[in-house]
Amino acid sequence: MVVRILLFVVLSLHFAQGQAVVWTLVQPGVWKGTIGKPEAYNLLTAAGATPNTAALTRLGAADFPLPKPAIVTQLIDGKTYLRFPLDRTEQLYGFGLNFQTVHQRGRILNLHMDHFGGSDNGRTHAPTPFYVSSKGYGVFINSARYLTVYAGSAARKDSPDASEAKDRNTDKTWTASPYSDAVEIVVPAAGVEFYVFGGPKPLDVVRRYNLFSGGGCLPPRWGLGFQQRVKSLNTSDQVQAEADEFEHKGFPLDVIGLEPGWQSKSYPGTLEWDKTRYPDPNGFLKVMQSKGIRTNLWINPYIAPSASIYKAIRPLTASHTVWSGVVPDFTLPEARRIFFGQLAKDGIGPGVSGYKIDEVDGYDSWLWPDVATFPSGHSAEQMRQTYGLLVQRYSTDVYHAKNTRTYGLVRASNAGGSSFPYVIYNDYYKHEDFITALITSSFCGVLWTPEVRASQTSEEWLRRFQTVVFSPLAMINAWASGTKPWSFPDVSESVKAMALLRMQMMPYWYSEFAKYHFEGTPPFRAMSLEEGFLADVRTAVINENLNDNPYALAIRREVKDQYMAGENLLVAPLFAGQKSRLVTLPKGNWYDFYTGELVGNGQQITAAPGLDRIPVYVKDGGIVPMMPARLHAPKAGETVPIEVRYYGSKPGAYRLYDDDGETFNYERGQYSFREIQVTKNGQTGIRGSISAAEPGKPNTVGVVTFVQMTK
Repeated sequence: MVVRILLFVVLSLHFAQGQAVVWTLVQPGVWKGTIGKPEAYNLLTAAGATPNTAALTRLGAADFPLPKPAIVTQLIDGKTYLRFPLDRTEQLYGFGLNFQTVHQRGRILNLHMDHFGGSDNGRTHAPTPFYVSSKGYGVFINSARYLTVYAGSAARKDSPDASEAKDRNTDKTWTASPYSDAVEIVVPAAGVEFYVFGGPKPLDVVRRYNLFSGGGCLPPRWGLGFQQRVKSLNTSDQVQAEADEFEHKGFPLDVIGLEPGWQSKSYPGTLEWDKTRYPDPNGFLKVMQSKGIRTNLWINPYIAPSASIYKAIRPLTASHTVWSGVVPDFTLPEARRIFFGQLAKDGIGPGVSGYKIDEVDGYDSWLWPDVATFPSGHSAEQMRQTYGLLVQRYSTDVYHAKNTRTYGLVRASNAGGSSFPYVIYNDYYKHEDFITALITSSFCGVLWTPEVRASQTSEEWLRRFQTVVFSPLAMINAWASGTKPWSFPDVSESVKAMALLRMQMMPYWYSEFAKYHFEGTPPFRAMSLEEGFLADVRTAVINENLNDNPYALAIRREVKDQYMAGENLLVAPLFAGQKSRLVTLPKGNWYDFYTGELVGNGQQITAAPGLDRIPVYVKDGGIVPMMPARLHAPKAGETVPIEVRYYGSKPGAYRLYDDDGETFNYERGQYSFREIQVTKNGQTGIRGSISAAEPGKPNTVGVVTFVQMTK
């Protein structure tokens, strides 16, 4: 080990060419490294991210997780080269929102904002330059440039642990991917700042990263209900009729989303109501509010010549257009004032509850080219990497000024955007890959929805619907298809049962999002972040669809079709055509969510729940607070009864979050976590308690009952 470190020291002296990394401890367990002259405009400045120092302090200090001499840098030809060490048993996660792979070691990625095109090559909706190691540390490159990453895929001749050359003709152990002992990153700038996050566990790393970005978002309660997006050219009367149909059929509905047809023109847009389809926008919004339903509007930020703000904003836009609409430079205060002022005047002020911000990701043939110029002087490349951050940041500011929370949809995000109340979606539609994206989102500080649009069969419809219920945003996007929850009559009652389950579980979901905000824990996350997962598991999952990495069995253990939902739940979706599936359980007893029965401990089991259920399991001592099924989320400050479901036999504890559900008053201390305790009482009973409400704090918790699920 001493020899290897000495070799790294020699390499660093040679490699840095007189440039030394300047290290600064910036938060507990977070170190900033600086090399060369970093660009002033980066991901964190675009996002306006402010670390949650108090929460990071509570998380505690950590040791620097890597040998500093092994982190080497090089400045050549106006570019910065970074090198971080890897050992043989190390796996890598992250590098943005990926759809087909959880494990990233051995991959080559170009982190480039784009629509996902069917291959995990780095071009994606959130090309976040942050990775997490299975060894319990993380690295973030704070650059708004297109980065090239060799994630343990490039082998150096001077490596202290170089691979042995082999003869392919005679040696069956020959591989096209020789062992690499480093992550190497190319930054097309003459300097950069980067951050190293300590653990000691991978989940601690993710928490630190999210808290460093300000903490995760805390949606309003209604944002965690059910959402339906209607056909693009619907009129106000048709939208109201659809809302009435939900009520009549007994399906929950908290948000209706209006697609491009609400605007007088779209692609490019005017951001103004079409008076033929919506003759009285303010009256329409009031009617929807009276029904207990919020309204979300589709937009993209490209302004049509016929828009009332066009003349004023045109000088503040890029050299190139998108669909012949001008592209505002949102780094300019005046451009923001004009654009978001229009949203406030015709939307947010009259009562629009959120936005779906489309087309800020890619394709290259749609968005501005890299030769475009912006009046701020920021490059087209930098704007491409950060435009999704900018629209999230400044639209959220409008709601914050109104002291009203929002929860919307966006097509692009990046590092520093964890606190923004937006969920990523796209037009790609492979169900299995949607679940992998839900898993990988937990490594890059974003939220992802496996939305339902259309299906070939009722089986597929129900299976897709089951997964949105166990996701950050439960939504049918029927802008083109016109589908509704009851579109497949033979499964409509099962769909309704799942939608009502989503509403019942709102106290659990709301508490888990509060932990995301205050503690940085992703509400939906990869199994590799769960304690005891794949630790001596019997019949471990082996997935051979990655590059062959013969040097470590752990590298090939990739589980990309099950995930943790909150503190206590393991979700293992079934897909169309499947009657059963394997589920890998972490160590400890796990219980069936629906029946409370013991299903296994640290092993693979076969789940065959039938069509009506998605496999969900609860850890021993797990508590799931629930409320009565209802069609709309509770109103601000409304009191609801709570049913505490308890599983297993270990003593259980859970922190139930409470605030008014709609405003930002929690930022001023108007919130509480109430401690729930459950223990076994003899052989057949349980004893449960909940801490008293704090005086002067919101209290929406009504009568509390305790249910023993495991008999």
